Amino acid sequence: MIGADLMARVRTWTFDDALPFWLEHSVDRRHGGFIETLDPRGRDAGSPFKRVRVACRQVYVYSHAAQLGWDKGLEAAVQGGRDLLDQAWRDDDAGFVRRLTPQGAVLDPTVDLYDNAFGLFALAWLYRASGETWARSAASRALDSVRRTLHHPAGEGYWHDEARSGARLQNPHMHLTEACIAAYDATADAQYIEEALRIATLFRRRFFDGTTLGEVFTDDWARAPGPAGRITEPGHQMEWAWILAALQQRTGEDMSATIAALVTQSEATGVDPDSGATFNAVRDDGVVLDAGSRTWPNTERLKAAVATAETLGQKADAAAEAAVRILLDRYLAGPVPGGWIDAFDAQGRPLCDVMPTSTLYHVFLAFAEVMRIETSPPQGGVGHRFGQ
Repeated sequence: MIGADLMARVRTWTFDDALPFWLEHSVDRRHGGFIETLDPRGRDAGSPFKRVRVACRQVYVYSHAAQLGWDKGLEAAVQGGRDLLDQAWRDDDAGFVRRLTPQGAVLDPTVDLYDNAFGLFALAWLYRASGETWARSAASRALDSVRRTLHHPAGEGYWHDEARSGARLQNPHMHLTEACIAAYDATADAQYIEEALRIATLFRRRFFDGTTLGEVFTDDWARAPGPAGRITEPGHQMEWAWILAALQQRTGEDMSATIAALVTQSEATGVDPDSGATFNAVRDDGVVLDAGSRTWPNTERLKAAVATAETLGQKADAAAEAAVRILLDRYLAGPVPGGWIDAFDAQGRPLCDVMPTSTLYHVFLAFAEVMRIETSPPQGGVGHRFGQ
């Protein structure tokens, strides 16, 4: 999919630079969990909070890395999982809270679908890597809490948080689908793949109109009125293509037409033809709303290329190589080996002076996917096959 020289750079950055750097600098060995942001030298940037999703993402990264043979961070992943349950799981069993103080006390007790999806994701990967039975039990509790705390009376999807008001969002549903696939791979428990399939049905009925993916919806899943309902994010379209490809591989349900439509539209309107960066936001008619680009939409372009090759049987070498090059040459070129500049404006100028820890999840997962497909050419996917 990409050349040998680029693959060598991907592996070097991942295993020699990023994983050791973030293991050394992002683990909070005093208060537990993980540090929210680092300054350009790798020191704690002094965020006044810790988002629970960041801890979940770090637990995932070091669990997956152990699966790939880099097990130096597995102990930190196990401890991070224990800290997550000790510090962030609500006493009333409603789910994970949204934010902690830097010292690990609850700062925002809200149960949020996005954060709880990542809680399930982290626990699934931790169980898969470590075999810790408490992680498997906690994963099941996490899905149960989502169903109990965030269910919507209409039966289609979930509220985005326990306030149960305001707009409804597709993005946390996307990550819950991703988490359920990971939990199914880790446990072979059918409840997870069944949940993923339910959300995929919601995706095709409500989120995606055959061309564009909505972000913000009314209570009955109509696109929100006004400008908000017309916003699309190319990175999310690409991410959904990869998730649906993973679901197709595990269930045999043919989602190839939807995957192809997602990739075609996002490549046509969501990528800067000059720089090769993936735009942050585009209107549903193709007008670019935010020509800047964060790291994560570019990682999703790489994952969409993997889905195109693996599930559709189509070459996506040009898109994959362009995504890897811009990641390595622009976003991951500094300020320290293994670090990044997370966001650039439309002119390619950097926009942030701290390194958000959460970005490692995006880059590591995308690079792990391209390493997987290069190591084992497409053969219909990995993991358990539902119903077999």
